[in-house]
Amino acid sequence: MSAASVEQPFDDDEPFSLTALADEIMERHPGYRVEIIGGHLLVTPSPDAPHARALTKLMRPFIAAGLDDDETEVLQNVGLWLPTGAEDYAIPDLVVVDADIDDHYIENNAYDPVCFRLVLEVTSGNWKDDLKTKVAAYAEAEVPVYVVVDRKHQRLHVLAEPVGGAYQYHRPHAPGELVTLPDSIGAKVTLDVDQILKAGQKKAS
Repeated sequence: MSAASVEQPFDDDEPFSLTALADEIMERHPGYRVEIIGGHLLVTPSPDAPHARALTKLMRPFIAAGLDDDETEVLQNVGLWLPTGAEDYAIPDLVVVDADIDDHYIENNAYDPVCFRLVLEVTSGNWKDDLKTKVAAYAEAEVPVYVVVDRKHQRLHVLAEPVGGAYQYHRPHAPGELVTLPDSIGAKVTLDVDQILKAGQKKAS
């Protein structure tokens, strides 16, 4: 999911907390997702039905591969603590994490990136955040695999091998392709690009 960056004024007379501001926005606007990346707030409205539908389709192959049992879990909307700033965190749409994730809690409902094997985003309005801002942030956090379902351009991106704050492997996939994800996630998972992208589109009336 993607969002618009929100610039906020700083008051030199009082300590400034982006986390407190994020909490206030979420309290005033229930259903909105607020993330802090690179010292900027990203505020995202509630997802539409096709976005949710795509996530449902995506969860199935991960669960079928056994990644939601024993050593790993498949979860939605779990906070990922980021090394890109003192208060930085993201909330990916879908994640594959180690089963001991509860032992890696840091703060503000966010967890140490060491227990994340994969993060996945389904784009919404501002797709550039998922294809640029979050690419750098997740690579800096050394998340092994990042998948982006780009609904605007009808592509599925797979990024892997984070080194020095950048992913060394990045390949976009078009409808009609079957994509097998890297073994580092813990099981063989193959995604049907056409099926996922169609799920993310509005149904014809």
